[in-house]
Amino acid sequence: MDFTNPLIYGVPCFLGLILVELSYSKSRKKGKNLYQWKDLGASLAMGIGSAIIAPLTKTIAAIVLFNFIYEVFNPLENGIRMNIFGWESFGYAWYIWLICQLLDDFSYYWFHRQNHKVRFFWAAHIVHHSSVNFNLGTAVRNGWFTLLYKPFFYMWIVAIGFPPEMLVVCLGIESLWQFQLHTRYIPKMGFIEKIFNTHTMHQVHHAQNIEYMDMNHGGFLNAFDKIFGTWKELDESIEIKYGVTHAPDSYNPLIILTHEYSDIWKDMKKSRNWRHKFMYIFGPPGWSHDGSTKTIKQVQKEAELEKLAALTKAA
Repeated sequence: MDFTNPLIYGVPCFLGLILVELSYSKSRKKGKNLYQWKDLGASLAMGIGSAIIAPLTKTIAAIVLFNFIYEVFNPLENGIRMNIFGWESFGYAWYIWLICQLLDDFSYYWFHRQNHKVRFFWAAHIVHHSSVNFNLGTAVRNGWFTLLYKPFFYMWIVAIGFPPEMLVVCLGIESLWQFQLHTRYIPKMGFIEKIFNTHTMHQVHHAQNIEYMDMNHGGFLNAFDKIFGTWKELDESIEIKYGVTHAPDSYNPLIILTHEYSDIWKDMKKSRNWRHKFMYIFGPPGWSHDGSTKTIKQVQKEAELEKLAALTKAA
């Protein structure tokens, strides 16, 4: 059975919706003007690069990696595919699709979370967070190198018996949902906020406000953020500052794509200790052997202590 990746149809829609939001934003005399031309140009350049690279990585992931794993763990026996753990491999019933989408969302949560927790992954993912604007243009501002390791977070799904083409479609649907989250023109959505990852929740994720950092990693659902302690609701009384604390300060796509790798290399040269070098690559962003820079967890803890001290002093 063959399925087409829904992203093929999504790309023209992405460009059309960006144009609609851009026109609406520029037409407003007051309120939120979400776009800057140079920033949008950089985002579109990186989005076009991703669109060119994606078919290659899709070939590697879907045709090579996912199919290889599927064949190894689900060998064909007497015309029936049986998983090596003892059950018949899954078909295409509607509820199998729903389960596959749920497992895709679970994998996306951990893939996304590790992009924020492991500096080597963050070096690729920081590209998406590097804009000081939050708009549909930012949605296509993707790091090219995440495409190389992302499939490894999902291959367990085909290993347990879900068809590779089904997973590819679910990955595409997830990406479509993620795209539309990047707008500030949609307010809180009531009951929907209790279940799904929404636009206001994703604004939190893109904020560099201390209390919002490393929150809301979910794809479709916010359930995994709530279960694993990374969920944060938008406080509309707090003004959000978008972007990252260590920005590339450039509109050059190549600098935006590679600046964090350059910084990793510079940090590795600060110490001759091999453990320190390893931590600069695979430790959390901000880790340093001498305390010259701090991780988000350390910064948040210090902020909480300062707040507690201020409240104690006021009392």
